[in-house]
Amino acid sequence: MKLRKEIRMAITINLYYTGTNGNARRFAEEMVQSGIVHDIRSEAGNLRYEYFFPMEDKETVLLIDSWTNQQALDLHHASSMMKRITQLREKYDLHMKVERYLSDNVSNQETDKTFIRE
Repeated sequence: MKLRKEIRMAITINLYYTGTNGNARRFAEEMVQSGIVHDIRSEAGNLRYEYFFPMEDKETVLLIDSWTNQQALDLHHASSMMKRITQLREKYDLHMKVERYLSDNVSNQETDKTFIRE
């Protein structure tokens, strides 16, 4: 999934949800099926909200969550959706590890191209 538009600086958060007995995957499935993911992707400032499943860890789900700026992320965190998400995390007894990144969109594009196959 590509970012929806070219952003000069963005905040990307990797959330690793870990549970037992497949609960992390069930959480991600319920997030999608309940429409919460659709609603988050529709929020102003959301660039990406997408789940991935690590091949070597069946009990963890990675969420890549990107926002245009801190204000958009703060509005998301203050939304009523966060209560629903928190309830689902508790329902599935998930634990989280969080990594936060700021993108600068600066790279040596000519050098990078030697490693990228489009």
